[in-house]
Amino acid sequence: MKLSCRRFSIVFFTVLIFGLAGCQPQGTAEKAGEKVDQAVEKADQKIEAGGQAVAETVEKTGEYIDDSVITAKIKAEILADPLLKVAQISVTTTDGVVKLSGTVDSQQSIDRAMEIANSVENVKSVENGLVF
Repeated sequence: MKLSCRRFSIVFFTVLIFGLAGCQPQGTAEKAGEKVDQAVEKADQKIEAGGQAVAETVEKTGEYIDDSVITAKIKAEILADPLLKVAQISVTTTDGVVKLSGTVDSQQSIDRAMEIANSVENVKSVENGLVF
């Protein structure tokens, strides 16, 4: 859909430019040429800005996917650990920062959950909200 909007914009600007060029009195071909160049430059700038916005959206989406993967890996490792009970520990991840919360059985459980969270790839930091 964005591609068709981009094509429409280019066609629109081209038609507009040639229309303006046709309205000019004879002998002003240079002015018409300058206007065409300016319009093309503006269109290029708008296309570039649109492309940059799409790239930023893709990057943010990638971060969201990375966060959900981090959360899933931590939960899986907590589930596999005999010391920990996954139902006791809540895991959320935002921009690579993991937050553990809930009530566990001991300080040893807190330490183990922190160790697991810190061992997962792409984790920037871990915030401990666990209590016993």
